[in-house]
Amino acid sequence: MAVWNEVLAEFNGITDLQARIEWLNSQMQARLVNISTHRAGNNVLLYGSAFLQKPESPGQYIAITGEDLNGLMPVIHGMDWSKGLSLVLHTPGGVTNAAETIVDYLRSKFPSIEVIVPTYAMSAGTMISLASELVVLGRQSQLGPIDPQMGVGGRFISCRAVVEQFERAKLEIVGDPAKGLEGDLSMAHVWAPVLGTIGPALLQEAQNALDYSERMVATWLSKYMFKADGSNAVAKGQAVAMHFNDAATHLSHGRRIDRKEAKDHGVNVEELEGDQVLQEDVLTLYHLMTIAFENTTATKIIEGTGGGRWVKSWNPPIQFPAGFAAPG
Repeated sequence: MAVWNEVLAEFNGITDLQARIEWLNSQMQARLVNISTHRAGNNVLLYGSAFLQKPESPGQYIAITGEDLNGLMPVIHGMDWSKGLSLVLHTPGGVTNAAETIVDYLRSKFPSIEVIVPTYAMSAGTMISLASELVVLGRQSQLGPIDPQMGVGGRFISCRAVVEQFERAKLEIVGDPAKGLEGDLSMAHVWAPVLGTIGPALLQEAQNALDYSERMVATWLSKYMFKADGSNAVAKGQAVAMHFNDAATHLSHGRRIDRKEAKDHGVNVEELEGDQVLQEDVLTLYHLMTIAFENTTATKIIEGTGGGRWVKSWNPPIQFPAGFAAPG
């Protein structure tokens, strides 16, 4: 039942609202249990965001935040923590510090973690994925760059862009004597308005965020994914983290990093299509989740094989037509 149209047709064939909800809940739980069976009895946890279905939702409703810990704790309560965890992850990313908290919490509970990505695990979602021993990716799945973004002037910009812009200005103004490159002091007038917006604090914050992100992911990789590599684990972890943090190469924070690129740079990747039964259960679970997002106010779902479920919802404000007086 992994084909979207088939899942949707079965859902639409149920006319009673309560029966629809019960069907969704039972089907999602059944798929989680099936995935557990195919992954050596692992605990299975779904973390899904409605960022594709409800892009207009405020960020805290669809992104990884510290509040997610409140959802994770009751959902994993009662699981067999002597067994590993299979995390089915679908997210646009979110707060770096929150990703660190989530990883540390899950790592304190489970002896091993694998991350299964049906389609998207971007930004902070990629960080969480790289804190596992194994990432399971389909042809359609993608990870993304982990270079941090920071709010400046009401919009988010790349921390790497802030640092590189300053370095470019420095090179054009004073040059690089070590490389025999001469600067042009007259360029200081051209750069003055731009550099005035950067300021020393913003530049340092951007560099700190880049170092923090890369160091954290490199540490996770060497400790978990590359643990068996012994003395080479640290170097391998640093190389992978550096690639995912290299905005100069990726150019866009939303760039697709597919499984081939991930494997080519050393990530332990398993192809989802290698187990057709697992693939069907994972994609059916994904389709059920998207149907739930499209037909309810849910914007985030955390659910596990222990039967626990945590849902975050958002009701968009009512848009009254022009000339219509709103109540009150």
